[in-house]
Amino acid sequence: MEHWQGIEVLSKYSYYWIPLLAFLLDCLLGDPKTKYHPVVGIGHIISFYEKLLYKQSDSNKNKFLFGGLTALLTLVTVGLISAFLLWLGGLVNEWVYYIIEVLLVYISISPRSLSGAGLELAHLLKRGKLDKARQKLSWIVGRDTGTLDESEITRATIETIAENTVDGILAPLFFFIFLGPIGAILYRSANTLDSMVGYKNDKYLYFGRVSAKFDDVLNFIPARLGFLLFVSSAALLRYDWKQAWRIGLRDANKHPSPNGGYAEAPVAGALHIRLGGYNQYFNKMTFREYMGDPIDDMRGLHIIKTIRLMYICTLEMVVLASLLSYWVIKL
Repeated sequence: MEHWQGIEVLSKYSYYWIPLLAFLLDCLLGDPKTKYHPVVGIGHIISFYEKLLYKQSDSNKNKFLFGGLTALLTLVTVGLISAFLLWLGGLVNEWVYYIIEVLLVYISISPRSLSGAGLELAHLLKRGKLDKARQKLSWIVGRDTGTLDESEITRATIETIAENTVDGILAPLFFFIFLGPIGAILYRSANTLDSMVGYKNDKYLYFGRVSAKFDDVLNFIPARLGFLLFVSSAALLRYDWKQAWRIGLRDANKHPSPNGGYAEAPVAGALHIRLGGYNQYFNKMTFREYMGDPIDDMRGLHIIKTIRLMYICTLEMVVLASLLSYWVIKL
């Protein structure tokens, strides 16, 4: 009983430090590239249920139902494992419990991973190593990268960093505010579901539909909050925040995703560049409406500026999550 009373006291007075500690851990350690990473474990859970429930011979209706069941079972499993780990930590003492809370949020966010990938591509472009840049880019985007020039490599990188600022940082912290560390890791699980099965191809069109739509719903508020944070970040960095605001309002709804434009459009405005255009997927060319005005030609420097925007957005969200979670605890 004393342990759990200690946890209650510790949570009351230190809970609001969790986002900052998780962010500092990410700055120090990044996203460890190991098969034992918890997010890799989440992927294994998804694959387990997919193998159990997906059948190519099923009707579209059954694929839809079993895909929804896969999403539900994945979230329940991750939630139970997280709660069990917290329970075990609580049996040891309140500090172990607290450390597990911090770790759950830490593995839910990925600013250093995003910045690392972007910086590497920016440096490759600066040295003129286009072939290497195309290869590295193919690891983080779904489009075909084999023939992209510097401008298109830059565009793809900026679009990925901007959109993943919401998916990989802002949204987990948003759900932390209201649901705690388990809320953050459950969001990360839902986002991983979308990234693994939320495709509009023959295999996943119906099986992954629930995961894709659920991810859209979860990101609805964080994406629009991200729009405001990108504009304020542009102001703090002395980029063109007025253009970020104007382009965000004008072009955000042009994105095929209901949420992606709220990150990409203000970035395009702040940097005086134009995102969107022609993308090739599996040798099939598609067109996505433009966002922003092509005032400047896109270069590797714009990737660096996008990373700066991402980090200021992250710091703003860390402060917001800390303050609001403290308010929630006091209620």
